[in-house]
Amino acid sequence: MKILYLLRHAKSSWSNPELTDFQRPLNKQGKKDAPMMGKILANKGVKIDLLISSPAERAKKTAKKVAKQIAYPKEKIIFNQEIYEARIADLLNIIHQTPNNINSLMLVGHNPTFTDLANLLCGNFHTENIPTAGVFAVAFHCKTWAEIEENTGNLLFFEYPKKYKTQNEGKALNLY
Repeated sequence: MKILYLLRHAKSSWSNPELTDFQRPLNKQGKKDAPMMGKILANKGVKIDLLISSPAERAKKTAKKVAKQIAYPKEKIIFNQEIYEARIADLLNIIHQTPNNINSLMLVGHNPTFTDLANLLCGNFHTENIPTAGVFAVAFHCKTWAEIEENTGNLLFFEYPKKYKTQNEGKALNLY
């Protein structure tokens, strides 16, 4: 069995118009949401064999904050330029090229492609949007990453920060 986690970067800042899209950092909310999602994953017992992230600043920071919470060594994070502005075919290529001794893979990147890929891979799942810091987890009953194709995955979970916040206060619920 292979498990794929698609993690969309946390909320980014638009406060500095001189920065390129690639350079945009996390905003205050993103800096809170990324480690919170990491804690949620840790509480679910998520263990990652390989973490590959877009090198865009907001994705890089999200990857590092989540990695810390799930005890994945940040020096082992691979930053792959192909994830930034990727098409579905680009992400599938990365997945298909993953070594088969890896059983759990996390990709950290961007919409709309992450949402499109989640909808493509999982026949029992459909969403209009994976929100910022959202994590889509899907299992595949296969031995190689190359076997993964449309509608072959089974949804494990779909988590995102707003599921853990009260509507009235906007504060995170106590998860621990």
